[in-house]
Amino acid sequence: MHKTRLTLSQIALFGMLGALTFGMKVAMAGLPNIEPVSLMVMLFAVVFGWKGLYPVYLYVMMELLLYGLGFWNVNYLYVWLILFLAALAMKKRKHPLWWALLSGGFGMAFGLLCCPVYASLGGWDYAFRWWMSGIVFDVPHAIGNFVIALVLFLPLRKLLTRLYAKMS
Repeated sequence: MHKTRLTLSQIALFGMLGALTFGMKVAMAGLPNIEPVSLMVMLFAVVFGWKGLYPVYLYVMMELLLYGLGFWNVNYLYVWLILFLAALAMKKRKHPLWWALLSGGFGMAFGLLCCPVYASLGGWDYAFRWWMSGIVFDVPHAIGNFVIALVLFLPLRKLLTRLYAKMS
């Protein structure tokens, strides 16, 4: 069998992880911009490599199905990829502080990363005002991401690595 093809067990795992990521975000929806998605995207990159994009974009597809189509959906097509690539670049880092800093920084930058889409709608002035008005949400997003990654990244990395090794 070709190494880049997904096995049936990998398809099942990625399907469950994409759905779990979505379910966790929905369960935490009452908290302002505090979500586990950033943590999961980093874990998928580090543990599964490029195959980790399967659960990431399954999560994005579920967002589209539940919340419908809108300009904000375009953001999800690339912002999660940016975090994924950053995590791939840091793959060898072991200390949880690195992952907390990446995740917290991403949470703080999330609104800024969405600006190109909003600039295409109303110009850069509109995008800048949209970003500035959202900083009050980016701050709890950054803090939540930092704490979640600091506490959960290493244990979940070990768990997913063991699980994936049994399937490959």
